[in-house]
Amino acid sequence: MSFTTRPELMGTFGMAASTHWIASAVGMKLLEAGGNAFDAAAGMGFVLNVVEPHLNGPLGDMPALIRVAGDDAPQMICGQGTAPAGATIAHYRDEGLTMIPGSGLLATVVPGAFDAWMLMLRDHGRLSLREVLEPAIHYARAGHPMLARVSDAIAGMADFFPKEWPTSAAVWLPNGAVPEAGALFANPQLADFWTRLLKEAEAAKGREAQVEAARRAFYNGFVAEAIDDYLRDACVMDGAGGRRKGVLTGQDMADWRATVESPLSVDHHGWTVWKGGAWTQGPALLQALRILERDDIAALDPRGDEFVHLVSETLKLVFADRESYYGDPDHSEIPVETLLSREYAAVRRAQIGEEASFEQRPGAIEGYEALAQAFLERAGRSVPKETGVGGGEPTMSHLSNRRGDTVHIDVIDRWGNMVSATPSGGWLQSSPVIPGLGVPLNSRAQMFWLDEGLPTSLAPGRRPRTTLSPSMATHTDGRAMAFGTPGGDQQDQWQLAFFLRHIHHGMNLQQAIDGPLFHTAHLQASFYPRGTRPGTMLIEPQFPAETLERLEARGHRLEVTAPWALGRLSAASRAPDGLLRGAATPRLMQAYAVGR
Repeated sequence: MSFTTRPELMGTFGMAASTHWIASAVGMKLLEAGGNAFDAAAGMGFVLNVVEPHLNGPLGDMPALIRVAGDDAPQMICGQGTAPAGATIAHYRDEGLTMIPGSGLLATVVPGAFDAWMLMLRDHGRLSLREVLEPAIHYARAGHPMLARVSDAIAGMADFFPKEWPTSAAVWLPNGAVPEAGALFANPQLADFWTRLLKEAEAAKGREAQVEAARRAFYNGFVAEAIDDYLRDACVMDGAGGRRKGVLTGQDMADWRATVESPLSVDHHGWTVWKGGAWTQGPALLQALRILERDDIAALDPRGDEFVHLVSETLKLVFADRESYYGDPDHSEIPVETLLSREYAAVRRAQIGEEASFEQRPGAIEGYEALAQAFLERAGRSVPKETGVGGGEPTMSHLSNRRGDTVHIDVIDRWGNMVSATPSGGWLQSSPVIPGLGVPLNSRAQMFWLDEGLPTSLAPGRRPRTTLSPSMATHTDGRAMAFGTPGGDQQDQWQLAFFLRHIHHGMNLQQAIDGPLFHTAHLQASFYPRGTRPGTMLIEPQFPAETLERLEARGHRLEVTAPWALGRLSAASRAPDGLLRGAATPRLMQAYAVGR
């Protein structure tokens, strides 16, 4: 799964870690064709839309950390679309909702992933739009081997699609049957969509002008028109068990574009770790590193109960803060400086005891007391019964059987450009297919609350507080690393365990990824129906039996998973002398790390 290589041994160098061998191969192809990390990441992203439609789609979301060779710090490209103008709490309440469904037309926000890729290509890419898009068009039109998990996802919706989402049945059930695992599967609607987009783009002259033309075709042209036309009349079943119309319009799409912003960071034992702003859950990882920075992590057995307990209890605290204080900083005042301060971290560290906590404990921040209280009230509510109609975003099949997930991409090129991107949303389970496009909308609006006065209250133009959370880290000696994982609420939990093991326990990238994983379910879930499971920890059986026994003795409610069931981490690093390393998880046998 891993590789180590030196650029002086290669004519063309490239590295990509992703979730499908076809996408990884495409990334290498684009690098060897003279493209850079930004071209390769985008090409991989579009191919993943085709080959893993149960995990991501062109109408989904994507934050991406990018670092241009020679720059001291990365930038964050925000491909997280905002709530439509008609997405008001009053409207959703009038629809009989107390919580936003996990699937269906009211669960969507403006599609953001496509424009994020275009912004990356326009400003930093080298190849033409045709070179980047052609591999995805090929696999959409000619077909690709159907993954068993995609077939299973379609089978889980096979009775539902013809009855409730017939536009989805037309794409995912060709000839009325579930596609067989391993058989060639094509999506000609998607191929036609991208072919038309490319044709309109190439009416302009010059690479950058063509990228801009593609953006216009998507957000002001035929793509927005197709979405507007369908949603004007469609009234479909959603994850809350009712048939409801959506509120997204073509005007909402025309009014939005991806943006670039500075990420947040903290220093930790010689490393600077970079994450997205409080519109992501990324600051949770930074808070955890702050809380743990004075502990002698290296002295703790990474397979022992002390390590697992300390990390898990830390995560419980930071996720209580996430639910209380995080949200779109463009619309709410977020106390980020306090949350990432050493003083606040010291107070939070003192709250961790030797026993498992069963309480939700947001930190006390002066002036924000009402937000902490509101979280405690929400966490104490009973949650609605799940309908099983495509909601949520857990990561592994043992957690759910009809839900979507995410993909993650890390790329470093021979010049030192880096990308860490986490595309998601627009899963085949999330929403009906838009006729003529061959793909569904996202369901990221379920991150909002239908309560007033919160940083995460539903409001037009506001970004949902997404779970998507790519990472980068740089060392004082010049080393740099890109890493991340799919996994909803688990993303920063698994990344924390990986990062601590890598820098404190001396594990290489592959060893740190392969180590047994765990995560807490104590937090309030980001996905419908937003429940909590106090004191519950999911943990892999590769941990020693003694560790499991001691964790239970501390009061943790353990759910031991199947072997190798948690986490889909990937990582890539570059040393100052040009030595490059990459690693990807063997879990699910779906992720790849490749280099030349």
